[in-house]
Amino acid sequence: MKIFLISDSHDTLVGMRLAGIKGVLVSSKEEGEAEFKRAIKDKEIGIIVLTERLASKIRHLVNEVKINQEMPLIIEIPNRKGSIRDDDYLVKYIKESVGIKI
Repeated sequence: MKIFLISDSHDTLVGMRLAGIKGVLVSSKEEGEAEFKRAIKDKEIGIIVLTERLASKIRHLVNEVKINQEMPLIIEIPNRKGSIRDDDYLVKYIKESVGIKI
């Protein structure tokens, strides 16, 4: 299975390529949606990596795939400038998902 990156950041794309991960650079929401739809149809892709900013632009598609499909696994990563999420995002996520306060 392959890992595939869809990024709106050139720096993130270059960094992932250095790690051996292929991907594409998109510059608009429409391009992001088209590449995401293409990637989820590719049976060789087991993991799709998205930058957080791009994922937030196509959230409706990302959530639909996460809820309705087992594969591919979708991972959201920050770009080199940092995360767009709150510092305590993970704690809030665990509390909402499991009901345990950390």
